[in-house]
Amino acid sequence: MPHGSTNISTDTIEDRLAAVRSAISGAAHKAHRAPADVALIAVSKTFDTVDIRPALDAGQRVFGENRVQEAQGKWPELRASYPDLKLHLIGPLQSNKAADAVALFDAVHTIDRPKIAKAIADEMAKQKRHLDLFVQVNTGEEPQKAGVMPADAKAFVAMCRDELRMTIAGLMCIPPVDEEPAVHFAFLAKLAGELGLQNLSMGMSGDYETAIAFGATHVRVGSAIFGSR
Repeated sequence: MPHGSTNISTDTIEDRLAAVRSAISGAAHKAHRAPADVALIAVSKTFDTVDIRPALDAGQRVFGENRVQEAQGKWPELRASYPDLKLHLIGPLQSNKAADAVALFDAVHTIDRPKIAKAIADEMAKQKRHLDLFVQVNTGEEPQKAGVMPADAKAFVAMCRDELRMTIAGLMCIPPVDEEPAVHFAFLAKLAGELGLQNLSMGMSGDYETAIAFGATHVRVGSAIFGSR
């Protein structure tokens, strides 16, 4: 991959960010898509503000975090300096953290069960905030992984829309590490089409170019930008 040739031990976060952006652009053009239709979520989990600021200074404005508590410790300060940044929750959410999540994040990619959906819906109404919401689908049906099972996805999205009056922006998946990701990306794209959903959150540092070929609108890239954790 284009970004694979960069030397993570010597080049800068700005260099790696530029390389990822270039790779996204190349993959989009190859798929006959506009690069602007692919949002890069820079996954900053476990990294401190000193690592994040160079990416912000280089113009990156969309970031992803896995944990509400960790994000609370660094993003309010950064948002004060960069009020136009957007923060996406890409890790599992506990219902008791829903209020904090709705207050801090602009999008949640991990809606996967009724309890979480209802907690988020209630908090958005209470706080008068609208978040972009993605339903996470466990495309590999892995018992250790979060996400609604594929067979239940349509009914779950219908429940979110009809019972909770939630607007679902799209679907998200994390393919099994030992399987060909393209199969999972193709499945998620087909499912989204059947549900009339426009957005696909799929693809990480090792496979985001493949995800773009299958229609990803949001790619979640961490180590290719920030280095190894």
